[in-house]
Amino acid sequence: MLIIPLKDGENIERALKRYKRKFDKTGTRRALQGRKQFTKPSVEKRAKIQKAQYVQHLKDQEAI
Repeated sequence: MLIIPLKDGENIERALKRYKRKFDKTGTRRALQGRKQFTKPSVEKRAKIQKAQYVQHLKDQEAI
């Protein structure tokens, strides 16, 4: 659990924004979404390869 204390004179919206930013950086949400349903290792591997191909394509386009 993340605890975000309010600083002097800070409004609740700003503190909530800090909480959300810290929550995203810890990777908690990504881990929870990953545990929601099981993905076969072969599907994960295929998605990883496709992402690598896409990134490589973008880098090749940038080099041109």
